[in-house]
Amino acid sequence: MIAALGCLEQMVGRSHECDYPPEVLKLPLVSRVQIDTEGSSAEIDAQIKQIAHSRETLDAGALKALSIYTIDTDLLRELRPESIFTQTQCEVCAVSERDVSAALQEITGLQPHIVSLAPYRLEDVWEDFLLVGKELGKAKEAQALIDGYQKRLADLQTLTSRLQEEQGARRVVLLEWLDPLMAAGNWAPELLNYAGGVASFGKSGEHLPWLSWEELQEADPDVIVLSPCGFTLERTERELPVVQGHPIWHTLRAVQQGKVYTIDGNFYLNRSGPRLVDSAEILARVIWGEEIERGGIVVDGQGWRQAE
Repeated sequence: MIAALGCLEQMVGRSHECDYPPEVLKLPLVSRVQIDTEGSSAEIDAQIKQIAHSRETLDAGALKALSIYTIDTDLLRELRPESIFTQTQCEVCAVSERDVSAALQEITGLQPHIVSLAPYRLEDVWEDFLLVGKELGKAKEAQALIDGYQKRLADLQTLTSRLQEEQGARRVVLLEWLDPLMAAGNWAPELLNYAGGVASFGKSGEHLPWLSWEELQEADPDVIVLSPCGFTLERTERELPVVQGHPIWHTLRAVQQGKVYTIDGNFYLNRSGPRLVDSAEILARVIWGEEIERGGIVVDGQGWRQAE
């Protein structure tokens, strides 16, 4: 959002998750993750659940050591930011407002304005964009960008609605974790709606509980999209054997018909920013094929692949 508003030169630091656009990579890191993120889906899940369980059994004074993330307070003191952007949507996905507040308590004399974003639906994403714009003195520019994003989504829906009428509805399961299975919630069902797909699981604005293999088998979708939260395209492809080895996998209609796709969740679907519009266009491409490009929608060809 900050980059889209033309304010990258105002940034003095970034979190370990901030990697786009590439120019931000030269900024100093003010946070780091405290779990092993190189493990398998199951191993990462086990670490996070252990932290969550420990939080439930400890008093407030001991919780700080159990955050998934840590903030470099010495560097933060040196950088002296006037604004800090963070989030309350998910303490697993990124540094939270709680982490930031705890770090600032250790720094005397530093009182930056904390802008905390909490998106669950696309409407929330646009409201957050306005919030960022106002903080940076770019409210009008933010609204103009939002208008453009919404027009792109409306144009996409016009095309995919026609395809639905001509070819019938396509039932889609979008998985944002593979072991255990979890279907994507929050803004994902809305993106699928713009893309002309019908979400087999998920309600707009809500996190989803874990999904059983039996539930996936019962849904038996036309298309399956694998986009684990925070995983690159290559990392997701390395995890494919996790699902391919399950006995139910090869009984699914989408698998048998070659309609399984991987999408770079770290770059697209998982992040509540402008690239959600690109994500909807990619979803439309994997659901409807080349009909989308023939309809005049330009789709990034690098962020997704058909699973083998």
